[in-house]
Amino acid sequence: MTEPDSRFADRAIRRRPLFLALSRIGIAVALLLAGYYAYRRYEDPQFPIGVRVALVTLILLNARQNLRQYKFATLLMATRGATGGQRLEPTQPGR
Repeated sequence: MTEPDSRFADRAIRRRPLFLALSRIGIAVALLLAGYYAYRRYEDPQFPIGVRVALVTLILLNARQNLRQYKFATLLMATRGATGGQRLEPTQPGR
């Protein structure tokens, strides 16, 4: 593993709790917005909901990406633990 790759992996591992928190917050915000928009639609059947559904969908997609980052950082942490924190050497085809 090269030095930039190693720094990237270290940074991802350090940010692991942040990714999980952002994912949870994103889900909570999306649910709150969906509930609010549903209430507004219930109160006023003419309330435009199309763009708001797209917004909630984008927030949920962002939360899913943050969860993927968390899982990736967990995998990196496990891989680093299996190698004793040493750098992994890149494999060369034909070796």
